Amino acid sequence: MFDTLIAGVVHGNAYALLAVGITLIFGVTNVINFAHGAVFALGSILGWWLIAEVGFPLWLTIVLVVAGTALVGVLIDVLAVHPLRKAPAIAALLATVAAGLIIENLTQIVFGPETRPFPQVLPTNNFQLGGVRFGTSDLVMFAITLVVMAGLAGFLRFSRYGLAIRATAQDPDAAAQMGIGVSRIQVLAFAIASGLGGLAGIFVGLYNSNISPTSGTLAGLTGFVAATIGGLGSIPGAVIGGFALGIVEAFGIYVFGDGYRDLITFGVLVAFLILRPGGLLAKVPAISAEPLTGTFLGAGRQLRVRWWHAVVVFAVAALIVPLVANNYAIVVGTQILAYAIVAVSMTLVAGSAGQLVIGQAGPIAIGAYTSAILTVNHDWPFLAAALAGGVLAAVISSILAAPLWNLNGHYVAIATLGIGIVIVAVIRNWESLTRGSYGIFGIPVPTVLGHEFTENVEVFWLDLVFLAITLAVVVGVQRSRLGTALRAVGADEVAARSSGIPVRDYKALAFAISALFSGIAGALLAHQYSYIDPTVFNLSMSLLIVTVLVLGGTGSPYGAVLGAAVLIGVPEALRLAPEARILLYGVVLLLIIRFRPQGVLVRRDRVPVHA
Repeated sequence: MFDTLIAGVVHGNAYALLAVGITLIFGVTNVINFAHGAVFALGSILGWWLIAEVGFPLWLTIVLVVAGTALVGVLIDVLAVHPLRKAPAIAALLATVAAGLIIENLTQIVFGPETRPFPQVLPTNNFQLGGVRFGTSDLVMFAITLVVMAGLAGFLRFSRYGLAIRATAQDPDAAAQMGIGVSRIQVLAFAIASGLGGLAGIFVGLYNSNISPTSGTLAGLTGFVAATIGGLGSIPGAVIGGFALGIVEAFGIYVFGDGYRDLITFGVLVAFLILRPGGLLAKVPAISAEPLTGTFLGAGRQLRVRWWHAVVVFAVAALIVPLVANNYAIVVGTQILAYAIVAVSMTLVAGSAGQLVIGQAGPIAIGAYTSAILTVNHDWPFLAAALAGGVLAAVISSILAAPLWNLNGHYVAIATLGIGIVIVAVIRNWESLTRGSYGIFGIPVPTVLGHEFTENVEVFWLDLVFLAITLAVVVGVQRSRLGTALRAVGADEVAARSSGIPVRDYKALAFAISALFSGIAGALLAHQYSYIDPTVFNLSMSLLIVTVLVLGGTGSPYGAVLGAAVLIGVPEALRLAPEARILLYGVVLLLIIRFRPQGVLVRRDRVPVHA
C-alpha cells in the first residue's frame, strides 16, 4: 500500500504542475487552456530529444525545455487567445483547442508518433523504505516541485509582476485603470504556465520511462480535473488537487485495475462539478452572462435555404455521386453523412440554446454499442436496434447531464466532456456486455424490409435518408414555438428566465434531441464499420464534431452538412496521414474562430450607420 501512495505522490507532482498552469491562466484570462496538454507532451518529447539525441545533462535539459515551452505558451496567447480578448470565453476556449491540435500533431510530424523510452538519467530504485523501493529520480522530482511551488508563491506574493498577476486575476478592468499592462501580464501567465507544463512532461518521462507525443490530451485533461478539484483560479487549490487526484487515482487503480483510470479520474471531475463546482478552495463566480453560451458563434443571420433547395441537393447527391465516385469515395460519403447527422442535431444545443457541448462521442458510443449488441447477440432488426440505440443514448445522456443544467458557463461544457469520457470508460470496462477493449466483431449490414444493404452505394442512400429525416426534424423544431424559446435562451438566458421560460428544461430537451440523433448516427457507423471498440469514440471524434459545427455555423443545420463534407471529405480526398489531417482540423478551427466566427453559411449582422 505504501508503494501505491508513493506512486500517487509522484503522479501528483506532475498533476500539480499542470493544474497550477491551468488555474494560473484561468485566473488571469478566464480562459480554460485546452492546449496545455499538448505543451506537456511537447516538453516530454523535447526532454527525450535533448538527452537521448543531443546528449545534454538533465539540468540543462530542464532549463531548455522550460524556456522552450514557455515560448510556445507566449505564441499560444499572441496568436490564439489575445486576438479574441474582447470576445466571449467560448471563442478563446475553442482557439486553445485548435492550438492544442496544431501543437500535438506538429510534434508527431517532426519527431514521429511512436512511443519511445525516456533515458534513465537518474537511479529509479536505489532506496528502500519499509519494503518499498524508490529512486533518486523520485526525490529530485519532488524536491524540484517543492522549490518551484515555493518560488512561484513568493513571486506572486512579493514581486511586482506577481502582484500585477494577482490584481489582473481579481479585476482586469481595475488593473488596467491602475496602469497595469494587462496584455503583458497575460503573456507572462501563459509563459509561466507553459513552462510548468513542460517541466511536468519531463517528470512523467522520468517516472514512466516511456513517452509518447499523443499523451498530451489525456494529461492535459487530468491536469484540468486536478485544477477543478482544487478550485479554478486558486493556485494552492491546484497543488492540493493535483496531489489528491494522484493519490486517489493510484489507489483506485490498485483496487480496480488500470482499465478504470479514466472512469475514476473523470468520474471525480463530474462529481465535483455537480456537487462542488467551485472546488475545494474557490467559489463559483456570480456571473450574469454565460461565458460559454450566447451569440459569439451564432451571431448573424443564416443564409436562407428553401425546402426545395435541399430536395434538389439531396436528389443530385443520390443520383450523381454513385455515378461519378468510386467505391472508396462512396464509403467516405457515408462517413460524411453520419457525422453530418450528429452536427445537424447539435445546432439545437450550441446554436439555438447557446450551450457548447464537447463530449458528443459518449452518446454516439451508446448508440453504436446498443445497435451492435442487439443485432449481433439478440437478432434484432436493424431499424429497431438503431432506434433503440438513439433512445437509449438520449435517456442515459439526459440522466447523467440532468444535474448540470443548474450550473453556469464553462462548468456545463466541461462536464459534458467528462460525461462523454465516463460513458466510453464504462463501455470499455463492462466486458461481459461489450467485450471491453476487444470490441464487437461481425456487426451485420443494415437490413430494411428484408433487403440487405450489402453495397456501399446502398448504405450511402440509407444514410442520406437518415440525414434528410434529421434535417427535417431539426429545421422544423427551429421554426416552431419550441425553436423560438430555445433561441431566446441562447440569446439572453437572464431575460428568458425573467420572461417565464424554464431555461433548464429547454436546455435539457435540446441536449436530449441531440443525443437521440447522435445515437442513431453511432448505430449507422457501427453497421458501416462492422467492428467497433472503445478507441473509436475518443476525444478527437468530439473535437471533430465541434469543428464541423463551427465551420458551418452553430445555428445552421445546412451549414453543419457543409462542414462535415469539407472537414471529412477534403482530408480523405488528399489522402492525408492521420496527424496531418488533425493538424488541418486545428488550423481550420483557429482560422474560422479568428476570421469568420459565425460560420460559412451565416451572414454577419451589420449595424447600419446613419449620418
